[in-house]
Amino acid sequence: MDGDVAVGVKRGSDELNMYGSSPNSMTANGSDSKKQRLDESPPSRVLHIRKLPNEVSETEVIALGLPFGKVTNILMLKGKNQHYHSSKVEHGVPFQAFLELGTEEAAVTMVNYYTAVTPQVRNTPVFIQYSNHKELKTDSALNQRAQAVLQAVSAVQDGSSPSSDPGVLDLTPPPSPVLRIIIDNMFYPVTLDVLQQIFSKFGTVMKIITFTKNNQFQALLQFSDPVNAQQAKLSLDGQNIYNSCCTLRIDFSKLVNVNVKYNNDKSRDYTRPDLPTGDGESTNKDHSLLGTPSGALASYSSGGGYSSSLSLSQGGGAISPLSAAAAAAAAAGRVALSGSGVSGVLLASNLNEEMVTPQSLFTLFGVYGDVQRVKILYNKKDSALIQLSDGNQAQLAMSHLNGQKVFGKVMRVTLSKHQTVALPREGLDDQLLTKDFSGSPLHRFKKPGSKNFQNIFPPSATLHLSNIRDGVGEDDLRLLFSNSGGTVKAFKFFQDRKMALIQMSSVEEGIQALMDLHNYDMGGNHHLKVSFSKSTI
Repeated sequence: MDGDVAVGVKRGSDELNMYGSSPNSMTANGSDSKKQRLDESPPSRVLHIRKLPNEVSETEVIALGLPFGKVTNILMLKGKNQHYHSSKVEHGVPFQAFLELGTEEAAVTMVNYYTAVTPQVRNTPVFIQYSNHKELKTDSALNQRAQAVLQAVSAVQDGSSPSSDPGVLDLTPPPSPVLRIIIDNMFYPVTLDVLQQIFSKFGTVMKIITFTKNNQFQALLQFSDPVNAQQAKLSLDGQNIYNSCCTLRIDFSKLVNVNVKYNNDKSRDYTRPDLPTGDGESTNKDHSLLGTPSGALASYSSGGGYSSSLSLSQGGGAISPLSAAAAAAAAAGRVALSGSGVSGVLLASNLNEEMVTPQSLFTLFGVYGDVQRVKILYNKKDSALIQLSDGNQAQLAMSHLNGQKVFGKVMRVTLSKHQTVALPREGLDDQLLTKDFSGSPLHRFKKPGSKNFQNIFPPSATLHLSNIRDGVGEDDLRLLFSNSGGTVKAFKFFQDRKMALIQMSSVEEGIQALMDLHNYDMGGNHHLKVSFSKSTI
């Protein structure tokens, strides 16, 4: 090890000792004393990152800095090959890294941003501060893997072809400007404009198409240049849009061009504003909710408006900082969805009027929010208004249920212009078309922190059953679900036999079974609970 590395490591240990207070004394952004020391530290383009999770990769650390400017050097202190062999590391002091940015201005922007929004790596909060040194001098032989990753990232940023160890990172030229994006654990709705804002940080987004496939929300997103697509994939793959949910899974598409026919809430060609909406609705439907993408991003690139846009994301504290643009998009989405400007009332149309009831719609839409009232329209009985607790729940239900087949017909779900569902005057609803469910004990989301918040999935053929009464066996449950008009393809009890998975032959049958059998009275004060599952048997 040469002198420069030794100095860098010793400085690292000094910084660790200076700020290494116990986690219990920390707030979300560190203790008050740490913050005071941080404020006194002179700015440097070298940043010290602490409390990194075990086995963190160089790419993940570099991704923290990518949205703010060019990353010029990195030093990782971790694992068996770490340069710093203090006994403190062996006894569980978390791993650290030093990240050097191209300019001090970029480092200041990054520190200011992550002071307001806690940075996370693999869902673990990490702490970022200015380093004591003004630049990193590392022995490339000792830091070979990190340098190889850094070279690859720099090549992507510059648009050149890197030469490095192919075992460290996939450095083949990007095959396509089109990315295929899958969003796992989609608790909050992810709109087309949110995606545009997140990915525009890495280049010009030309086209986006969103769709549901294999019960997963997916998108095809086309950049103007394959290099931009590669950089976005490197930085965003595996990151969360919101804390602990809406995880981005990104790969290159086999397509090299996306064909967009309509500009609406499902697809958009940003190079062709003249395209029709395809359904008679305004092209600016999403923009009314989230603001124009260019406006949100401009505040980050201009510098002057940075803090004012950032203030949107500080209230809830639930936004993962995968990039400045992502935080802006997510913050704008949360503010819009929870604000009074978005109706909590949905209009469901193309219903089977012979079969549909307020109770069946309450049960189905109740998977995604607490339904307060349901009104089947008197003069148009294939349509109904469903009022949920807030606009966020309405968006969530709409994103999962629009286009699903219910009672043999493809249901259409849109936001209603109404803010509430009015109850009829007493004695006027002789057909029982309107029902108030505000006092129902079956609301899934009334209790804060309920596990139901973590188990929201698209409609599926596989259902999760819980609260199964003792003595009820597989044959009993198979018979019960067969009687709902479907075919049971597979069944599996959990170990305690109080929960099980049951697979119907189609998503439509899964929806039907859930509407029929959620809250089914099994006797002995046991009511069966039925939810959609992401698992397969």
